[in-house]
Amino acid sequence: MVNIPRVVIAAPGSGAGKTTVATGLMGALREAGRRVAPGKVGPDYIDPGYHTLASGSPGRNLDPVLVGEDRVAPLFAHGAQDRDIAVVEGVMGLFDGRITGHTDGLAQGSTAHVSVLLDAPVILVVDARAQGQSLAALLHGFRSYRSEVNLAGVILNQVGSATHEKVLRQACEDAGLPVFGVLYRHTDLEVPSRHLGLITAAEHGQQAVDVVAAMTEIVRKGVDLTAVQDLAAGASPLRTEPWTPDLPVVQGNPVIAVAGGAAFTFGYAEHAELLRAAGATVSVVDPLRDSELPPGAQGLVLPGGFPEQHAAALSANVLLRKDIHAKAADGLPIHAECGGLLYLCSTLDGHPLCDVLPARAQMTPRLKLGYRDAVAGADSALFPAGTRVTGHEFHRTEVLPTAGDKAAWHWRGPDGRPHTEGFVHGAIHASYLHTHPAGNPGAITRFLASC
Repeated sequence: MVNIPRVVIAAPGSGAGKTTVATGLMGALREAGRRVAPGKVGPDYIDPGYHTLASGSPGRNLDPVLVGEDRVAPLFAHGAQDRDIAVVEGVMGLFDGRITGHTDGLAQGSTAHVSVLLDAPVILVVDARAQGQSLAALLHGFRSYRSEVNLAGVILNQVGSATHEKVLRQACEDAGLPVFGVLYRHTDLEVPSRHLGLITAAEHGQQAVDVVAAMTEIVRKGVDLTAVQDLAAGASPLRTEPWTPDLPVVQGNPVIAVAGGAAFTFGYAEHAELLRAAGATVSVVDPLRDSELPPGAQGLVLPGGFPEQHAAALSANVLLRKDIHAKAADGLPIHAECGGLLYLCSTLDGHPLCDVLPARAQMTPRLKLGYRDAVAGADSALFPAGTRVTGHEFHRTEVLPTAGDKAAWHWRGPDGRPHTEGFVHGAIHASYLHTHPAGNPGAITRFLASC
């Protein structure tokens, strides 16, 4: 049993202000002296960076599609250990999840699904710019749609005036839902958008810090923090034990280089935790700045990120590119996902990169996004051939050819057409597919054994 005060921040749909409210709430609670555990529903890599800035704790993803629903509560409890309260930001609309997956009538991976797995109360953030009394009908529908979801109240966002607030409060009262906060219209929280969403906190530097501070101030002024904390404290104890990064310890204490910095920000906190638990030393390398891999590196992890936004600078770091190329040729095990795949190509939009893979990468106008049920196409440093995993694809680039002589993955797209993707090239496993290490811990063990 784990007793962790917790609340889920949801919305009727995307763009209502979940990130502003959730991030600001984390910051305001931290300012009030609370130790906050941040969470994010789904595979999103952008929001957890802002959550980390606001809370001072690692932002963690809670995704039953990638890790299995039985691991969601243990992973949540792991991240919330020694914390006073947990704030979990939802994804899309409250009931929106994987199109092809349902569990007990709830869309798999939806905010509603995760709130039930965590037995957590939900506060709905509503963009009220174009609503008045009709808000009562919307709230009534959300409240009555699924009784197992504990919709506990509302935060009104983008309220236009005191009169508008009065009408909206009456609508909430008519729907039987309390108002936990009112945020008036604001225009000072703009974070420049990009082809995959917001710019990451790591890239945005001081401006990201300033934006988080502004979110915190708005929520501190507009939300009843005491009422939110009382609601969170009323959540029942979770019948679970915290997840532990427990793997067989490999011999030799291998040094594993993990790419970081502004170009490679898309990773899960549990990845490094599992590597360390298995006896590895994790050493961060920044491909924008460092001229060589860490001394004695016996493996390399290249997570996702936005290398396409830093292609010229990555290309200009010739010394590191040549070091990786030479060590890959000597058999260095490499695990590369999405942005990491691009970095290993010969070129990216014409910029020379590591030239480890016989492929070139380029930007396209088309977004590829969604969960994929994949089968490993060949024995690799991560997976035996035939291994089945669920991963997530999220990119606007393309790699040509799409797969090597030994493909990393096979899957069928939403249209039913078969896709072959990625490269198994010596000790290298490189593909667009993001997988969650907590859902595939055997891949960590296998990778370290190859190192």
